[in-house]
Amino acid sequence: MNVKKLFDLSNRTIILTGGAGLLGSQYAEGLSQAGANLILADINYAGCKNIAKQLEKKYQNSILPIKLDLTDQKSIKNMVKKTVKKFSKIDVLINNAAFQGKVGKERQIKFEDLPLSLWDKAVSVNLTGIFLSCQEVGKIMIKQKRGVIINIASTYGIVAADQRIYGNSGQNSAVYYAATKSAILNLTRYLASYWNRTGIRVNTLSPGGVENNQGSLFIKNYSYKTMLGRMAQKNEYVGAMIFLASDASSYMTGSNLVVDGGWTAW
Repeated sequence: MNVKKLFDLSNRTIILTGGAGLLGSQYAEGLSQAGANLILADINYAGCKNIAKQLEKKYQNSILPIKLDLTDQKSIKNMVKKTVKKFSKIDVLINNAAFQGKVGKERQIKFEDLPLSLWDKAVSVNLTGIFLSCQEVGKIMIKQKRGVIINIASTYGIVAADQRIYGNSGQNSAVYYAATKSAILNLTRYLASYWNRTGIRVNTLSPGGVENNQGSLFIKNYSYKTMLGRMAQKNEYVGAMIFLASDASSYMTGSNLVVDGGWTAW
């Protein structure tokens, strides 16, 4: 047994959607440090380019920034085509990109008044986009006879959002987020079952809330709900991500790794 080798991602080709986001940028840093070559895909192409430039200089790995619109099937196909052209393989797909709605008034809209347009956008990005990404990357992994897919869900895909903690914080979690994140859990199980014995593993990571300059009252209310008594720091999911992407999780598929400070374990 070589523990360092278990977590080593040297020369692995990893597609990371939402690569320019708060957590996406942290995953990109950790995966790069573990030796992976990355495809940073995001609607924010400028952000991906900036992160790619910094990480390549720091870790001497190869990074391909790509503009990705998960609501456009052609954009997803283009991402896969460019990845295979540059790296000739896809070892890992991380479906990290998600639509949550803007912090503030948009997240405080009552369920009864929620515009259909917000629901449709969330389903298109958070669910249909992942379906299409898995479909396209799955075609490559089937030919390779190996591959890892990691779908990002949420504690709010497991339990209901506790409406008591939000108040006027504007951090409220909308129904479309809960519905799509819950659906991801069973999409993961379905794909793990569908691709059984093909060499393709499919798992879910369900993170909890991350402290990110929210108001002190919201942070206090959220922290009270966790066993650890605090929100996560933005870098605290990187270890779980590397575990799921690497050979350290080689006997794991169809599972949901919950990292939420004990929120759902009470």
